[in-house]
Amino acid sequence: MFWKNLKKPFVCLAPMEGVTDIAFRQVVSECGEPDVYFTEFVNVTGMFSRGSESVLMSLRKRAEEKKLIAQLWGTDVNDFRKATELVVEMGFAGVDVNMGCPVRKIVNKGSCSALINNPKLAREIINSVKEGANGRIPVSVKTRIGFSEIVTEKWIRFLLESGIDALTIHGRTAAEESRVPCHWDEIGKAVKI
Repeated sequence: MFWKNLKKPFVCLAPMEGVTDIAFRQVVSECGEPDVYFTEFVNVTGMFSRGSESVLMSLRKRAEEKKLIAQLWGTDVNDFRKATELVVEMGFAGVDVNMGCPVRKIVNKGSCSALINNPKLAREIINSVKEGANGRIPVSVKTRIGFSEIVTEKWIRFLLESGIDALTIHGRTAAEESRVPCHWDEIGKAVKI
């Protein structure tokens, strides 16, 4: 599948809210093409709400964007499945579940990095996304090494046992946000796992 066919090492354009929209990705592709692109973060419940048009703008893509992964976030398992089915129909190369964003207003809703403290829901979301993808596109997760404390071994093992196709790890806890140096030793532990 997509992730396994990438030549190593490969370069990714990370998902960035308010940044990695269609125009930004086009500029980047003209300057120096990464191997993988990610969309902005897209809320799965918002995709099916009354204001869905503005949410779906984050999933706009050009026909030539063949290496684009849609990154989704939320807490509703059913909406994750429907959102993944839509992402498949739209022709994305893969779907990524955001379990790493530390933004307080998002975390307070139980989404993103808050899922580190709710492995039951995290597993249900992954299973729902895999069901929606139905083997047509790969499923990946973006996460951190813990929420308020480092739990790399337990958390990363849990995610890998869920049968995802790829894992992206931010080497800090959610509480640390980006205020401290990256814990490269924890990234090393994750690689060994």
